[in-house]
Amino acid sequence: MLNRIKSELLNVGLKFISVDEKIVRMILETSPSNVNEIVILPAIKIVMKKLLQKLQNKRNYGRVYNGELNNVKVSIVRSLIGAPNCAMVVEALKRCKTKVIIRIDVCGGIENVITPINIGDILIPKLAFCDDGTCPQYFRENPALVNELESISNPMGKFQKMFTGNQTVFISKPNDTLKEILFNKGVLFLREKVKLADLWTTDALFCESFDFVRALSSINIQCVDMESSILFLLGKIYNLKTCSILSVSDLPGHSKYDLLNSNEIHHDMENGIDNTIKILINSLPQIKYELI
Repeated sequence: MLNRIKSELLNVGLKFISVDEKIVRMILETSPSNVNEIVILPAIKIVMKKLLQKLQNKRNYGRVYNGELNNVKVSIVRSLIGAPNCAMVVEALKRCKTKVIIRIDVCGGIENVITPINIGDILIPKLAFCDDGTCPQYFRENPALVNELESISNPMGKFQKMFTGNQTVFISKPNDTLKEILFNKGVLFLREKVKLADLWTTDALFCESFDFVRALSSINIQCVDMESSILFLLGKIYNLKTCSILSVSDLPGHSKYDLLNSNEIHHDMENGIDNTIKILINSLPQIKYELI
């Protein structure tokens, strides 16, 4: 009886808001009006904590933290890890007044003869290979994308038999202007430590095997994460300006700095996160001027 009364009261309240507002409240635990035009999207706790320490005039609305960075109004929302979590947040943001979404977090670096990658380097993806499980659901709902996006055969097929998974891997891309602003500001600040990179997005952190690393190296991938592909894809679908700026935290396959096989933490790991945040903050006035 009590649950029925609660449901009836809830339904009375829902009559006064739209379905879009209901979705935003479910996911972000706040009203769409409390989300700014520029949203910063970290995934892990340490990056979120460092960003909030920099945020001025901070106000909290559910999962949304509003304030100013370098005199620019922003919202900071922690997406949590993985493409499904990221997609849910972006689905909510597209129902707000959000125009720009910047993912700032860490990634794994893939050692590469052409482009040397070190822990603490800052990588800005030129593109993302969609080897996650969430992007294919959006291809199913938006079949025209299959003809619009570039794709490759999954390089894992060269190294082991593929019983399932993405046989064809599509490519999503960030907003060019946003990418160039972040890269140019980064190069001015740290020169050779800031690099444009090809990125691979996966769902399975604990499946970064030797064959997996070999497959990515064979097509000159420089980094791997778990969110950027879906962020860029939804940016295209919903006309949102998206980009990622990532600090290399570990080197899958490395004898000392593979997160899954070593307890040793590189001294530049946290420096990389701090530098990534500095580049983002320095870029925000130009981002606001050119893209809002």
